[in-house]
Amino acid sequence: MGRMSETPAELLRTEVRRDGARPFLTFYDDATGERVELSAITFDNWVAKTAGFLTAGLDAEAGDRVALRLPAHWQALAWAAACWSVGACVVLPGDDGDDGGSEGPDGVRVAVAGPDAVEAAAGSAPEVVGLALRPLGGRFTTPLPPGVTDYAVEVPGYPDRFVPLTPPDDAEPALEQAGTVHTLGGLVDRARQRAEQLGAGPGARLLVATDDLGTALIDALLVPLVVGGSAVLVRHEDPAGRARRVDAERVTAAVA
Repeated sequence: MGRMSETPAELLRTEVRRDGARPFLTFYDDATGERVELSAITFDNWVAKTAGFLTAGLDAEAGDRVALRLPAHWQALAWAAACWSVGACVVLPGDDGDDGGSEGPDGVRVAVAGPDAVEAAAGSAPEVVGLALRPLGGRFTTPLPPGVTDYAVEVPGYPDRFVPLTPPDDAEPALEQAGTVHTLGGLVDRARQRAEQLGAGPGARLLVATDDLGTALIDALLVPLVVGGSAVLVRHEDPAGRARRVDAERVTAAVA
């Protein structure tokens, strides 16, 4: 009998083997005009490089907590998937910005911040990483606070493949948000329930218009993984352009 639950990392590997060249995640930012399309293979490469950076560059291990102070962005989804590949728990800040980032056995090991949060994140964890969130994964163009590492400078040197010494178990903590902790297997189960709620069948292509990372992790990453589909993630959506985008991207369901 097969396992009742899987992990996000296992699902991603399945999609890479099944049809790795197909579009998996298309990202738009209507405020900047950016559009990025990533195949399953390309997304997996970013996940692998980030997981290598986490473990070899930042000394993160399974069970560590990683705070993502990031908006809904394709690089944020890659970071979450990398954490889950390592077995680290993603911590999303609350409405007040608190991510429980104090040092110590129960604190955050790595804090990852976008350009709007990097100043506040400096010093909040033993390791702090800044993401410029510029097109094509570009680096910061201005100096970062002391102790903050520029992700775009460090990550290109890591391998395109990541294999953990011990694959994370589906019972490991994976996502902490608003005081609730979800396991790796629990996230997969939650995504399956969400797919049923949305009526997203095999091969679905979902339009997810949100600036909220928690929403994007489920609807634009995990739901496509569980149905063998893909997502169009839109930040700062201009509603006037939705119909045209739905047609151009062959969207089957708009979920936000």
